[in-house]
Amino acid sequence: MEIVMRANQGTPVSRPLGSPLHLSPWEKILFNPVHLFRLPTPENVGIRTSTSIGHRARKPMTLSIPIMIAAMSFGGALSKSTKIALAKAASAAGTATNTGEAGLVEEEREAAQLLIGQYNRGGWMNTPDKYNRLDAIEIQLGQGAQGSTPQRTTSKNIGEDFREVFGLKEGEDALIHSRLPGVNSKDDFIQLVRRLRDETGVPIGLKIAATHHLEKELQIAVEADVDFVTLDGAEGGTHGGSPTLQDDVGLPTLFAITRATEFFERKGVFRDINLIATGGLVTPGQMLKAIALGADGVYIGTAAIMALVSEQMVKAVPFEPPTSLVVYTGKLTDKLDIDLSAMNLVRYLNACVMEMEQVAMTLGKTALTDISKSDLCTIDPFIAKASGIQLGYVAPENQDRFFEETKPLFHPYEDQAEEQQTNLH
Repeated sequence: MEIVMRANQGTPVSRPLGSPLHLSPWEKILFNPVHLFRLPTPENVGIRTSTSIGHRARKPMTLSIPIMIAAMSFGGALSKSTKIALAKAASAAGTATNTGEAGLVEEEREAAQLLIGQYNRGGWMNTPDKYNRLDAIEIQLGQGAQGSTPQRTTSKNIGEDFREVFGLKEGEDALIHSRLPGVNSKDDFIQLVRRLRDETGVPIGLKIAATHHLEKELQIAVEADVDFVTLDGAEGGTHGGSPTLQDDVGLPTLFAITRATEFFERKGVFRDINLIATGGLVTPGQMLKAIALGADGVYIGTAAIMALVSEQMVKAVPFEPPTSLVVYTGKLTDKLDIDLSAMNLVRYLNACVMEMEQVAMTLGKTALTDISKSDLCTIDPFIAKASGIQLGYVAPENQDRFFEETKPLFHPYEDQAEEQQTNLH
């Protein structure tokens, strides 16, 4: 079908919701319940679900739950009604929502108790009158589904409300550049972070697409002294992006979290710089595994939209897709019930957190933030080597011996490679 669409259009295909490829093998990682050597948490002991983002900032952001609503922009992606519903749900659940790459929508700001705004490559949130009204600032340099590619919304798809929020003239396209205007070097970025921190006092973060160059990118983030880093894995969704960017660019979320955590630990800034994981996280188990691997919180996007629409999809199907209720250019946006949508999403978030609490109790923990890599095991030796999670079919005290004895099986060419490297030098 994509071949036919390319042949018909002669332009890149715009595919919604991100890649159908699932490159993070979350299902091969399991939690370790306890019974005697450490006892489960008594049922009358509450599980702490709160987390803090930017605790070094003058105005840190405290969330009641570790699940936030991901960056999805008004106009460029979602309708105003949808953004209001997301903000209402986030406030009711005690968490934050994100503006995405857009200007400041007054109705969203009013509905959101905690609003993270993106200082973005389109420039629409990049003036003091807008970013000074945010609870945290996320400098957006890229995303999992599109990397840092430029994006354009043509004027024919831009209504009056869109133009007002984005400050566009009639007939003007909305353009997201590949680079952030004014940031052409790492020193420019460092100065931007410091200026925003001094002006606002709120947590200042960096959002990037997960990449194999991760440590080099994070080193600059450390030098800039950011408060948090948002890593968007290759499984990240979007309202529309080319299949090649979605399927063939970036680093899977699971491995990005692991590498970022290890890098922050080596640099001595783990938990000083908060890590927010996003990209393809749709079940409470996946979210909690991301937290166990080192994330302080997670973003959900596609899952939040599906929960929000929920039973209202019957207003659209079978003749229109459910997304026609929520995307800015959708035919049925006026049919979306804002309050019902918010309620649906709140119930979804509550259910997710309750399932996380159940896992915490069987692990013998009293806080979601206490769950760590030691509470995980895997049935896959590759995952074990790549993430540092212990193998579930080998006793903990025998892990090192197992890998040493089976080294030829899992790394048959490793000795040859080392010999070749020595000869080369």
